[in-house]
Amino acid sequence: MPRSPRLPGKELVRALNRVGFAVIRTKGSHYFLRHPDGRSTVVPVHAGEILGPGLLGKILKDAAVTAEELRLE
Repeated sequence: MPRSPRLPGKELVRALNRVGFAVIRTKGSHYFLRHPDGRSTVVPVHAGEILGPGLLGKILKDAAVTAEELRLE
């Protein structure tokens, strides 16, 4: 089984922006993103912290995208 990519929240927000998601609001360090078709997710952006594989998987599942679609490998 391939290993999950490791990346900080800010990088994930940029990747989601490239596939059509937009930041609709922030609350503290959490970015709320929505796609024009209605999909949405929340990404925590904490300075210097890498997203764990479980949280990354949950965010990608909420957004209905794969790591390959975001070119995270």
